[in-house]
Amino acid sequence: MNTTPASGAAPAAPNPRRRRLLILAVVLLLVFGGYGLWWFVHGRWYVSTDDAYVSSDIVQISASVGGTVLSVAVDDTQHVERGQLLVQLDPADAQLALAGAEAELGRTVRQVRALFAQADGLRAQQREREVALRGAQSDLKRREAVSADGAISAEELTHARDLVAQLNASLSATREQLASTTAQIDHTDVAHHPQVLAAAARVREAALALQRTRIVAPVSGVIARRGVQIGARINAGAPLMAVVPLEQAWVDANFKEVQLKDVRVGQPVRLHADYYGSGVDYHGHVAGLAAGSGSAFALLPAQNASGNWIKIVQRLPVRIALDEKQLSEHPLRVGLSMIVEIDVHDQSGSTLARQLRSRAAPQAQAAAQNDAEVEQHIQAIIAANSGRSGA
Repeated sequence: MNTTPASGAAPAAPNPRRRRLLILAVVLLLVFGGYGLWWFVHGRWYVSTDDAYVSSDIVQISASVGGTVLSVAVDDTQHVERGQLLVQLDPADAQLALAGAEAELGRTVRQVRALFAQADGLRAQQREREVALRGAQSDLKRREAVSADGAISAEELTHARDLVAQLNASLSATREQLASTTAQIDHTDVAHHPQVLAAAARVREAALALQRTRIVAPVSGVIARRGVQIGARINAGAPLMAVVPLEQAWVDANFKEVQLKDVRVGQPVRLHADYYGSGVDYHGHVAGLAAGSGSAFALLPAQNASGNWIKIVQRLPVRIALDEKQLSEHPLRVGLSMIVEIDVHDQSGSTLARQLRSRAAPQAQAAAQNDAEVEQHIQAIIAANSGRSGA
């Protein structure tokens, strides 16, 4: 039988397996080529992480003086402005202490005023005894001159000498008393005497304690962790609540150490919050890199020098400063998750932050230690008790 194919027969069909392998190779080439192109154009210039969370200052509110809580003017989640009343303590004890300090100031002024008067009296007494001593000394000289002729008796001469010695001793005692009194008032006046200044400081201290019975917000922000209740008896230093200034929030992004080679302070950052979704973009910049990884500052740091060791890629916190205008338009909350992408094109910056904040950190509102009204009241007390006119 003739099995030779005819000259006009069709060619054999291509191998299906070979065709599938060719298609797979083309797909892989396109995938790797696309990835290479993406990495060359975009990927190598950006590092990103979703291990990022919103942080902020948490300003602790505590009592500077002890007392009973009369009223609580705010509650959790409430926004407060700087200087707004938060808690009012019972001012009765502080008012009594202030009245006692004022009375002590008046008494001290009178005592110091008496020292000045005593010094004036001792000076007058010294001049009087100096005159008396000079007279007695002259009388003694005259008596001694005529004693040789027997004009006066020996007893009279002895009395004259005793009088001079007595006056001399009395003058010495007066001079010592004057020196002691002068040492207490020298180079000062009633208003600036150390005892008066110390009593005035106690008045300021009492006035400050009275002022601190009104606990006000040191910064603007949102109330959190309010634990104080009306009627509670609190001690100085007791924590009452916290104020979180959300308008100055930032993001702590935890990048892998292998991602941070090209990260520098000042590089632009794009962020998204899970809270708002991908429709809201936040723009910020790298404010600084942490001094160590999270494990290095953990309560129980890793002991890699003991036992078997397995290398684990560490993460380093990077602080991202946010745009305040965007924060005011879309406020964030502490602890919210963020997606962070850093543009590392510009690598001219430093890895060490010289100035972390664009503006000063929130500062607690210090109590007025030299309140004008208190100072005027102190001066009025001094004037009233020192014999000076005017307040």
